[in-house]
Amino acid sequence: MFERILVPYDGSSGAERALTKATELAKLCDAHVIILTVYRHHSMLEASLSMVRGSMDPGGNLDETMRQTARDAADYAKSHAKDAGVAKVSAFIKAGQPARTIVAMAHDKECDLIVLGSRGLGSTEGYLLGSVSHKVTGLAECPVLVV
Repeated sequence: MFERILVPYDGSSGAERALTKATELAKLCDAHVIILTVYRHHSMLEASLSMVRGSMDPGGNLDETMRQTARDAADYAKSHAKDAGVAKVSAFIKAGQPARTIVAMAHDKECDLIVLGSRGLGSTEGYLLGSVSHKVTGLAECPVLVV
């Protein structure tokens, strides 16, 4: 039924639910789970408005901190999927606009399904311009399961 399932993962409770659902489906179909964590380059203004921050070294590079936080989330999700019994799992991190990056990855990896949470960690942009899940459902070429 499904061969490649993309799971955008940001560490939120919605992403946890999506990861659990994707692992259940993957085990039924012997599918490859592809985990994607997307981080955004933030200007200093955006960084000062951010409500969710990883542990940051005050003298450190914000982009590097965002990248490392994304890597930690992707590594956790990959371990979780393997522990749940999924045989084929890969994890990627990408910088970019979340919805478009998710859709591009699904296209590039020829995914049959995208499973994502209905609510993520969010941002000011999400409140103003709409949710990532809503945008992905409108842009994706493959089916999208929102949990």
